[in-house]
Amino acid sequence: MSDPDIPDFSGLEGGDEQQAAGIVRDVVLWYNTRIAAEHNAPVPDEERIEELRQARQAALADQAQLATADPEEAAQIAAVYAARLKELNES
Repeated sequence: MSDPDIPDFSGLEGGDEQQAAGIVRDVVLWYNTRIAAEHNAPVPDEERIEELRQARQAALADQAQLATADPEEAAQIAAVYAARLKELNES
């Protein structure tokens, strides 16, 4: 029997959401690093910088979406970003 004065946090395991947030954070970090490198290049490619910024902004929007995502949505976001991170690291 549960005590009504003690909040029930059993549904807040956070595993999928935390994993997804970590993966998205890694992708955002990848974009930040590339943006900084491009800015520091002898001749920065402004078009490339803008592409990277837009991709980073999309990742940040997905990261914000995790705050209200259910476990299935969080797992889907994690899978998409894990694949993207792998692709980015191979390029």
